[in-house]
Amino acid sequence: MLLHIIPSKARRKILELFFHHPSENYYLRRVVRETEEEVNAVKRELDILADEKLLLREKRLNKVYYALNKNYQFYDEFLRIFTKTGFLPASIYKNLSKIGKIKFITLSTKFSKNLPIKEDEIYLLMVGVIVIAEVEALMADAEKNFGRSINYTAMTENEFIFRKKNNDPFIWRFLKQPKIMLVGTEDELLK
Repeated sequence: MLLHIIPSKARRKILELFFHHPSENYYLRRVVRETEEEVNAVKRELDILADEKLLLREKRLNKVYYALNKNYQFYDEFLRIFTKTGFLPASIYKNLSKIGKIKFITLSTKFSKNLPIKEDEIYLLMVGVIVIAEVEALMADAEKNFGRSINYTAMTENEFIFRKKNNDPFIWRFLKQPKIMLVGTEDELLK
């Protein structure tokens, strides 16, 4: 999908690696292993991204470590883009027709940042006519990849509208936080 926007395959893979694991630090050889790209291409791209200040560079003993610069001007925008290439969104897009007739799917940025949530919070909201068995199978696979359970809620459009109109604190707490739309638009979701 990003092939025409970011033509460098090595750069796309490096950005995906860092944005899919935003709290991780990587050194050159590990990035080479994870991306399966040539060492010279990886080194060149890491230097470009560090010079641009998207990555922070830190020398420790005999290795140089790289980490995402969360203060980078376009950090949130890149996070939103590369979240959509991650395992869960890719699975959702691939299985959209099996999941049901979907009006909205939105993902909390807490999921993207791999942040823990409270017991009464969710990472994912699905609205529409949903085949729960398909969603449960999809979530079981995604949870293996994510490393812990992914709290989500699925509801019909009528239930969603009713709960929104009646100021349901559960729904509004989720809607007020930063999120990434996978299906539908945020304007329509909040209308």
